[in-house]
Amino acid sequence: MRSPLLDTSGAVAAQAPDETVAAHYGDPYAEQRALAAGQALVDRSDREVVRVAGPDRLGWLNDLSSQKLDTLRPGTPAQTLLLDGQGRVEHHLTLVDDGEAVWAHVEPGTGAELVAFLEKMRFMLRVEIAEVTSDYAVVSVAPPAPAGEPVALLEEGRALPEGTVVMGGDLLVPRDRLAGLPEELGLRPAGLWAYEALRIAAHVPRLGFETDHKTIPHEVGWIGVAVHLNKGCYRGQETVARVHNLGHPPRRLVFLHLDGSVDDLPPHGAPVTLGVSTPVEAEPEAAVEGAAEPGQLGFVGSSARHYELGPIALAVVKRTVPVDIDLLAGGVAASQEVVVPPDAGRNVHIDPALRRRVR
Repeated sequence: MRSPLLDTSGAVAAQAPDETVAAHYGDPYAEQRALAAGQALVDRSDREVVRVAGPDRLGWLNDLSSQKLDTLRPGTPAQTLLLDGQGRVEHHLTLVDDGEAVWAHVEPGTGAELVAFLEKMRFMLRVEIAEVTSDYAVVSVAPPAPAGEPVALLEEGRALPEGTVVMGGDLLVPRDRLAGLPEELGLRPAGLWAYEALRIAAHVPRLGFETDHKTIPHEVGWIGVAVHLNKGCYRGQETVARVHNLGHPPRRLVFLHLDGSVDDLPPHGAPVTLGVSTPVEAEPEAAVEGAAEPGQLGFVGSSARHYELGPIALAVVKRTVPVDIDLLAGGVAASQEVVVPPDAGRNVHIDPALRRRVR
């Protein structure tokens, strides 16, 4: 569903899967600064919206997903995952309960599959499930918050369109109000490039970018953020518990500072290999299982140019890759910053300070 904000002067469409919204409106760095300052609105209306109503909704979703939702208070934003039987991530939901229904937004193209799964799991419970993407659009008025930090909120007193659902820094607005929303809220439009650059800088993974068909929650830092470790059973919990108590995830999320002298950014899926200056003896014992090329240690998830940090990326690499070696991301020299430490799991607490340490 093409966004009407693509008709804004200077708008340039993003690439798939976000091609129906704007990548930028002519000044990506200024848009980043404005979003970081709470003075911009990002059109993310390509995301799909699902509504779950009914008196059994919270207990039912609690039983199905990784987050503790049965005691979720109205107006409190949350994240949860739906896992397969082996604990691999199938869906990532950002949600809020408004006292009558749970509203969730998910990645483009995944809403119908999510609704189909939920419908199969209804049984005799009092829940009503609907995809309402045609009626509601997702916009963000704040950058993504790093794990463990509070979500930024729209300043108090700002009038919102009737029917808007507030979800932390995200808003679900009636789709017919989207075209005039920046002017209505007094915010400049910022493209998805701005949001993605700030997301990468905050070390926040995105489903389908920093994940693949094998991803388990520990690998990308979703423990705590979207996974509650002391709740009842749900599909995939055995894997989560086993890694948390007995082992380590096979891969880990890393933040990369990229060589700023290179014109091109490594695309999604580009191989991560050893840096050219890394001694041969420092090479890990094996490449990533199923790697596309010899010596591949992982893959690039997302990359962007940040207004302060320069070119940056998130990547997923084999857990045993040393944290102090140089890497190549799609052929671009890169230095690591720890997001998920190699010893994650086995009840190891991920220190927020370690997420920011440059090795």
